[in-house]
Parts: sequence; structure tokens; C-alpha cells
Amino acid sequence: MFGDLSHLELQQYWWFLISLLGALLVFLMFVQGGQTLFWTLGKTKDEKTILVNALGRKWEFTFTTLVTFGGAFFASFPLFYSTSFGGAYWVWMIILFAFVIQAISYEFRSRPKNVYGAKTYEVFLFINGLIGTIFIGTAVASFFTGSNFSINEYNQSKWDNVYHGLELALNPHNLTLGLTVFFLARVLAIQYFMNAIDHDVILKRAHKQLLINGLLFVVLFVTFIAWLMLRDGFAVNPGTKEVYMEPYKYFNNLMEMPPVGIGFLIGVLLVLFGMAKSYLKPGTKGIWFSGPGTVLTVVMLFLLAGYNNTSFYPSVTSLQSSLTIENASSSHFTLTAMSYVSLMIPFVMAYIWYAWRAINNRRIDQEEMESDDLHVY
Repeated sequence: MFGDLSHLELQQYWWFLISLLGALLVFLMFVQGGQTLFWTLGKTKDEKTILVNALGRKWEFTFTTLVTFGGAFFASFPLFYSTSFGGAYWVWMIILFAFVIQAISYEFRSRPKNVYGAKTYEVFLFINGLIGTIFIGTAVASFFTGSNFSINEYNQSKWDNVYHGLELALNPHNLTLGLTVFFLARVLAIQYFMNAIDHDVILKRAHKQLLINGLLFVVLFVTFIAWLMLRDGFAVNPGTKEVYMEPYKYFNNLMEMPPVGIGFLIGVLLVLFGMAKSYLKPGTKGIWFSGPGTVLTVVMLFLLAGYNNTSFYPSVTSLQSSLTIENASSSHFTLTAMSYVSLMIPFVMAYIWYAWRAINNRRIDQEEMESDDLHVY
């Protein structure tokens, strides 16, 4: 089966899987978005406890997906992993630190004799929600803007400035996507709260915040996409493998790959429809449209960055050091072996769906938080 595929076909297959994992991660970051809304939606201790526990049932999904995404990227495209994690290490260390304090916060917030107090861990969760979304968004944006690295003939990489990735967050184009992810995560979190919580006061505040955060998300998203469609992109000559700048490269990719263009349009429309549905008719589960729409849109953005002779991790200081799915991937044998393992992904997804439904079999309310039989975060 997979053994009959060419190396390029396997590389394309694995870039699609990486794109899917990345898209699922972006959707699941509604947990991070929700953590930045504790003090906006919850004004009392009991209200905050309800919000924390609504997300506490889901935070492991995000953490596990992040680890899986990183592991799959390392195994399938190791040169990207060594270049980015070895060079832009401050960005990745900050992201990892933010996720470590998230895990600690959920476990210790309501522990007896908690000397730091619940508010300390709520601050940690806010930091995770802020940094986790913005920094991951800026890191992904560098797939389109480029980074400061060079690679020699022995595939040894070197970061070409002393900031080691921190400069990515200062690039306005990168920051635009980072803020887009931040407000998208908040929008998805609000929709999740509407679907998972039974508390009239919280839901009334959530309804108001959906409009504010939704408008900010739309403005930022349109700004990023407009810039992306108009900018020069990092193209690869299919014959010589030379990397060069092509005007309107990502717009050309959208037009030259109709399934990607159609998928992107459908994904965007689903997100907007879900937002409108949740705002106009609260309680109608708009997240079941916005969620799949988010996944579909992000997958298509990843495909724009990696398919159609495009460098997915370009270098702005050494253009020919730019990484593509061809020069950054594992061997044919490794990709083939991993592809057979990937056949288990549908079963894992089915389990996640089952666990999700089982955990959310009823909406959270104040009475449930006061039950002695429940582990409260």
C-alpha cells in the first residue's frame, strides 16, 4: 500500500497529516481562549469555578494534541524540527513553559491548604491562554514570512541573529496572525461555554463578549488574509529546486489548487455561520459549525504553505536554505513505516469523540459544582 507510493507522495501525505494535527490544535485552543475570559465572564468565586471546570474537562485534549503535533513534525520533517527548535528556541521554550504552568494550575487550584490561593493559578491560566495562542500563531505565520536561519551542506543549521525567535513576535504580519488565533480561541471558548454551561448570568455576559471578540477576530483575519494574498511568496523551481520570490504566490496557490481554495472558502463560511448562529440564537450549538470550519480553514492554510512547489519554512537571510517538504523530510523507509502507524488515527479520533461526548453528557451548573462526588478543579 504505502510502500508503492513515491517519496514525494509520502511527503505530501505527511504534510497533510501535519496540517490536520495543527488545525485540530488551533481548534482545541478554545481552552486557552476560555482561560483569558475567567474574569470577564465570572465575577464571583462560584462563577469562576464553573468556568474553570468547564475547561478543566478538556485541557488534556489540547496538551496531548500539542505533543502529538510536535512529535509527528519531528518524525516526518526532522530538518524543520532541528532548525526551528534548535534556532528559535526562545519562542518554543516560552510556549512550553506556558503549557507547563497550565497543567499545574488545573491540578492545584482547588487543592486543600493551597498556600498560593486560587487566584494565583487563575493568573497562570490567563498567561497560558495569552502566550499559548499568540506565540503559536506568530510561529505559524513565519511559514509565510520567513525566519533568520541558514543551513550548510551538512544540514547543520544556524540562527542568524541573537534573538533566537523572539523577533518573530515583533513582526507585524506575524503578530496579526497571533492575535487572530487569540481572538478566534476566545470566540470558540464563548461558543463552548454556551454549549456546556447552564448559568443564565454567565451566558448573558458570554453573548455580549461573542460580538466584541467576533468582530475583532474578523478584522484581524481579513487583514492577515489580504496581506497574504498580496505578498510575494517563497516559490521552488520544480526542476532545479532553486527557491525564488514569486509575486502573489499564495494567491496563485489558492487558484492553482481548486480543492484547497474551495475548502478554504467553506471553512471560513462555516466559522462565520457558527458565530452568527450562536449570537442570534444562543444555545443552538454554533460551535459545531465554527469548530469544523476552523479545522478546515487551518488545514487549507497549511497546504498553501507546503504544496504546489512552495517553501513551508523559508529563510530570509539565506534564501536557498529554505525548507520544503522535499528537502526537510525523513527517508522513504521512515515515512512508509510511519504511514502504516497513521492508519490508527481514525480509531484515536473516534475515541476522542466518544470521550468528549461522555464528558459533556450534561451541562455544568452550580448544583453540580457543590456535589461531593465530583472532582472540582
